[in-house]
Amino acid sequence: MTIPSAPEVKKKDETERESESAEQVVTPWEVSAKDGEKIDYYKLIVKFGCQRLDASLIDRVQRLTSRPPHVFLRRGVFFAHRDLTEILDAYERGDKFYLYTGRGPSSEALHLGHLIPFMFTKYLQEAFKVPLVIQLTDDEKCMWKGLTVAESKRLARENAKDIIACGFDVTKTYIFSNFDYMCGAFYQNMVQVGNYVTLNQAMSTFGFSGTDHVGKLSFPAVQAAPSFPSSFPHLFSGMDNLRCLIPCAIDQDPYFRMTRDVAPKLGYSKPALIESSFFPALQGNNKKMSASDPNSAIYVTDTAEDIKNKINKYAYSGGQKSLKEQEELGADLEKDVSVKYLSFFLEDDSELEHIRKEYGKGKMQTRDVKNRLTEVLTEMVERHRRDRAAVTDEMVDAFMAVRPLPSMFE
Repeated sequence: MTIPSAPEVKKKDETERESESAEQVVTPWEVSAKDGEKIDYYKLIVKFGCQRLDASLIDRVQRLTSRPPHVFLRRGVFFAHRDLTEILDAYERGDKFYLYTGRGPSSEALHLGHLIPFMFTKYLQEAFKVPLVIQLTDDEKCMWKGLTVAESKRLARENAKDIIACGFDVTKTYIFSNFDYMCGAFYQNMVQVGNYVTLNQAMSTFGFSGTDHVGKLSFPAVQAAPSFPSSFPHLFSGMDNLRCLIPCAIDQDPYFRMTRDVAPKLGYSKPALIESSFFPALQGNNKKMSASDPNSAIYVTDTAEDIKNKINKYAYSGGQKSLKEQEELGADLEKDVSVKYLSFFLEDDSELEHIRKEYGKGKMQTRDVKNRLTEVLTEMVERHRRDRAAVTDEMVDAFMAVRPLPSMFE
C-alpha cells in the first residue's frame, strides 16, 4: 500500500475530493468501496484530516524502544496517526502514557481482522512498558445489533478470552465491560462530553438520522470517556495529565475526532491515535472482513479444513484466468487477497517479496499462493486456539477486576 506525501495530497482540488469520497463509505459501522475497487486510504487521510505515518516515525519508535518495528509498521498496515509525534516527544522526555483500545462483542469468536489491533497493542504495551485499558462495548451491541443485555454480556466475556489469549500482561492490563463499569468518574466524563456535542454535530460526524433511537446518539460519549485518565481513578488517581494513545482501525476515527475537539474544553489532553487499514474480506479489497458474513472471514475457531476451504473457494484472486495468461501477464497483486493476507501475517520479509515477485511475473500460480496462505493462517489460528483454551474464567475475572496496577509502568 502506498500513501502519498502531504504535497501530493494537497494537489487534489475540493471538487475532485468530494466526488472521490462518494465512491467509498467508511464509518464506524460500514466500510465499502465500489465493486472492483479497493479502499483508497490517502482519500481517508485527506477526508479525516489525520497524518501519514512515515518512515521517520517508524525509525523513531525503533530507536526509543530498542525493538524492531512490528510487521504491521514495516508493511504499512498502521499507516496514519494523530499526535503520535507528541506522544513520542513526551516519552523521550520521560513522561508516561497509557493505551486504550476496544472490542464490540457481537460474535462468539473473533476473526482475524479483530485480532489486528490487539496484536499490535500488545507490541506497543511491551515496547513502551505502559498500561492498557480495553473497553468491551457490550452496550453498543444491544443498540446496534438488537442483542439482549444478557447475551451481550456473555459475548463480552467470551471475546475477553480471545483477547487475553493474545498474551497481555495482567499486571498492566484492565479489561472492562461498559455494562459493569459505567458509573462514577467514568459516567461524569460521559456527561461532560455529551454537554459539548450538539445533535447537529453528532448527525454530521456519525451519520445519525431521525430514525435512529436516542441510545445511539448517546454512545459516542461512552467511547470517548476511556480517552481520559480520570475515568479510571483506581488506575490513574492524580494523573489527570497522563496522555492516551489509541491503536484502532481508521473507521473509528470519527469517535476520536469528536473526543479531541471536546478534550480541551474539559481540561484534558487530546488522545493520540495510531490507525490501521482494514483487513479485507476474502471476496476482495472493497470491504473489510465482517462477522456478519461468515464466508468473508477466517475465525479463530475455524478448523484447518475450514481455513483451506474458505481460502480456496472465496479468496479473490488477482491471477489470470488461464495458465497461459498467468505465465504471460502475471497476477494483479493489488487485487489478490491471498497476497494481501500474507502481507499481514507472513513474518519473513524476504519470502513475501519472493512471492510477490514470482506471482507478479507469472512464475507462480494462484494455487501456490493460496496453499502458502493456508499454511500460515492454519498455524496462526491453531496457536491462538491453544492459547485460548488455557484462559479460564478465573483469568477473565482477574483481568476485569477493578484494581490498581502497581507495576504498570515497569
